[in-house]
Amino acid sequence: MPEQSPHPLALMVRTLQRRHPLSPEEQAAVLALPYTRRKLNPHDRVVWEGDRPQHACLLLSGFAFRHKAAGNGRRQILSIHMKGDLVDLQNAILAIADHNVQMLSAGELALMPLEAVRELAQRMPNVGIAMWYETLVEGSIFREWILNIGRRNAHTRIGHLLCELAVRLEIADLGNQAEFELPLTQEQLADAVSLTAVHVNRTLKNLEKDGYISRTKRRITISDWQKLATVADFDPRYLHVRL
Repeated sequence: MPEQSPHPLALMVRTLQRRHPLSPEEQAAVLALPYTRRKLNPHDRVVWEGDRPQHACLLLSGFAFRHKAAGNGRRQILSIHMKGDLVDLQNAILAIADHNVQMLSAGELALMPLEAVRELAQRMPNVGIAMWYETLVEGSIFREWILNIGRRNAHTRIGHLLCELAVRLEIADLGNQAEFELPLTQEQLADAVSLTAVHVNRTLKNLEKDGYISRTKRRITISDWQKLATVADFDPRYLHVRL
């Protein structure tokens, strides 16, 4: 008899459990949420600024990014999302999306009706607290990204983002702190750290030359974690995870 596939919303349970303990009954209620699965290609939109979203999205596979565009058309990437992330949970409360979410890579989403998500959070306060916690951590990451692009130099900005991705990819079972696949192109990395693609390329080469990292295409190997974390001004406290 073939092995049964894991329930797609088990990823949501895992994410929420990292934030706040859930009883077996509460976990079962999360798994019982209605959902539909949707496969997307790179650059496909998940949420567009001005939309009135009807679903909360759980990223089952692939990578997505949150961004806004200035009046001059230039883009600022605000965060990176990966397997297990609840990409737009805030839209369970906010009526109109104030930013864009697109896929970085091909991937799959579980789309849960907002009304069902709201009803569950109200009916089971522990689930609501876990969801609230998740959105608060997103806010913490946004604050760190603002500091990164506002007050750190190029080496520190890029090193910091590499450290964050290393930690988060390990938590998501997609890599480890020593070696991982970078999900962004250099142009996308430039939009995340507010530098030009040329500056990003030069900075990555310098980080490699100075012995902090090594690269094979998009695979990043961190040669000395503590050394990179120090030069990157990286303290994982803002991620609110147990390491």
